[in-house]
Amino acid sequence: MIKEYKTIREIASPLMVVEHVEGVTYDELGEIELPNGEIRRCKVLEVEGDKAVVQLFESAQGINLAQSKVRFLGHPQQLAVSEDMLGRVFNGMGNPIDGGPAILADAHMDINGLPMNPAARAYPAEFIQTGVSTIDGLNTLVRGQKLPIFSGSGLPHAALAAQIARQARVLGDNETFAVVFAAIGITFEESEYFIEDFRRTGAIDRTVVFSNLANDPAVERIATPRVALTAAEYLAFEKDMHVLVILTDITNYAEALREVSAAKKEVPGRRGYPGYLYTDLATLYERAGRRQGKKGSITMIPILTMPEDDKTHPIPDLTGYITEGQIILSRELHRKGIVPPVDVLPSLSRLKDKGIGEGKTREDHSGTMNQLFAAYSRGKDAKELMTILGEAALSEDDKLFAKFADEFEKRYVSQGNTTNRSIEETLNIGWELLSILPKRELKRIKPEYIEKYLPEK
Repeated sequence: MIKEYKTIREIASPLMVVEHVEGVTYDELGEIELPNGEIRRCKVLEVEGDKAVVQLFESAQGINLAQSKVRFLGHPQQLAVSEDMLGRVFNGMGNPIDGGPAILADAHMDINGLPMNPAARAYPAEFIQTGVSTIDGLNTLVRGQKLPIFSGSGLPHAALAAQIARQARVLGDNETFAVVFAAIGITFEESEYFIEDFRRTGAIDRTVVFSNLANDPAVERIATPRVALTAAEYLAFEKDMHVLVILTDITNYAEALREVSAAKKEVPGRRGYPGYLYTDLATLYERAGRRQGKKGSITMIPILTMPEDDKTHPIPDLTGYITEGQIILSRELHRKGIVPPVDVLPSLSRLKDKGIGEGKTREDHSGTMNQLFAAYSRGKDAKELMTILGEAALSEDDKLFAKFADEFEKRYVSQGNTTNRSIEETLNIGWELLSILPKRELKRIKPEYIEKYLPEK
């Protein structure tokens, strides 16, 4: 029997205090019935004695303290899941917004998920091809990995996110691949851009889209990534799919967390964010991975805009501690017109060595990757020297490395948002660029691979 309470004591949006409650638990879902019969949802944030602090999912406008009724439903927020979710667009709470019918649920799953037991995790080891050379060739993504993209305000991370969602696939037969795309606190124009792009290219058929707009409540913003990850867990671990989860923008999620924390009058931590920001982000990121005994996997690409391009800001800083590397977008390359403007040298995939090589990509992958990094770094140094001292100060080899750096940015890094390169194409472009350099400088590649793959001049 669900009890109803008419004991709302106060409202300080988005929070409300209900008195004289019994048997109410943390995270439990509730409904508020207004005098006109309208139903709004809430969830329990805190229980102290017979008082419950609840968080409103919608506006507090119109809630009458004396006449509105509250009832608690006895379970946390759940998502109705089914394979029919593929090809559909939902709001941040998991309700369809594409004009289609409601989902016929195979199950109802708690959106908070269950932490994956570290002992039950399988090590990420298989290659995922994104079609983007700077990721596939140099910062390889592997199944079960968490690889964030660190961007800045005004940089084209949305286009890169759409490109990866469109192009990503796993190599091999009989592998079913799906994308769960969660847009968190974005504008209506950005949301339409993603949805139209997926529909135009046919990628929508294997994609589940959750769209939370900037004018939606902050509470919904906190639920959106959890709803998306619940859908991903169902597809991966119940339906044996390999799922790529793209979350954009984690900065908006953290801002919503800060807003709710301030409303609860919690003691703020760094830059006003709650002290549990690290723990909270970890509860999201650690839901990615592979489980022993399960065919499916969840690979995650969270995207965040660094406030003031500051890598030491709490959001990118804490994200970097939890995830396995980062792809960094460069404002300088963006100004040069390079698309996507991935800054190769500070970018890193800590698991790249596990997903490359013979049988996964190609035997020469590891050596060419290391050689390209080293040559590009030396080429950038040579260009800086040229700026200060003039071209005459450079040796002949330094001039070749400077030329290599320019060509590398133009031909390898810059590929546009519609080019989908296979891993073979990416590796072959790398070899073409390395042919600019003297053969004696290719010290990081085995001689037999140089003989086999280096194009003749």
